[in-house]
Amino acid sequence: MEKKIDYSDDIKTIKKIMEESSRFLSLSGLSGIFAGVTAIAGACVAQYGILKSRTFFINDMVSTLSDKEFSSVKIQIVADALIVLSIALAGSFYFSFRKARESGQKIWTPVSKRLLLNLFIPLIAGSIFIIVLYFQNQWQLIVPAMLIFYGLALINAGKFTYSEVFYLGLAELITGFASAFFPTITLLFWLIGFGALHICYGLIMYRKYK
Repeated sequence: MEKKIDYSDDIKTIKKIMEESSRFLSLSGLSGIFAGVTAIAGACVAQYGILKSRTFFINDMVSTLSDKEFSSVKIQIVADALIVLSIALAGSFYFSFRKARESGQKIWTPVSKRLLLNLFIPLIAGSIFIIVLYFQNQWQLIVPAMLIFYGLALINAGKFTYSEVFYLGLAELITGFASAFFPTITLLFWLIGFGALHICYGLIMYRKYK
């Protein structure tokens, strides 16, 4: 009787090689958790340290500030956002680099280059639009724009990595549109979009792909 040869292991190996050649698989769930915690910390600093529990994203509050106070608050808010962004990006790179090293993968590949290109095109477009909103004092639209363009960036880059990134992008997009409809609580949507959603995404990624 002829013995059947089991090719299942070979098929799994081929599938893994094809997947690694077409998708960037070094994203770490820890980077999502770290980014979420960083965003929550930054929002708390903005709300209780800079704004003193006031609502900054509506024109009624802005009109009560003097020009000097308004300029000072703007600079502090921007500085806080840039610090949060820098820390989150540094953490994301660190955890992804660590995961790639542990799994013996290269982090700088043609796939990762395409991922970054597709990620940064919407982000750069969004940054320019947000700068326009900043100089026109359209504060109620800044957080929605951040969430919407960030969601579009994740959706655009999702085809080059885990599918969870695509779904995170959809969630960010929905949160951004909801924030536009409720400008008086836009900081809450910041906490949800950049904080809670990132933490949930990170936990799912960590448990599924650890």
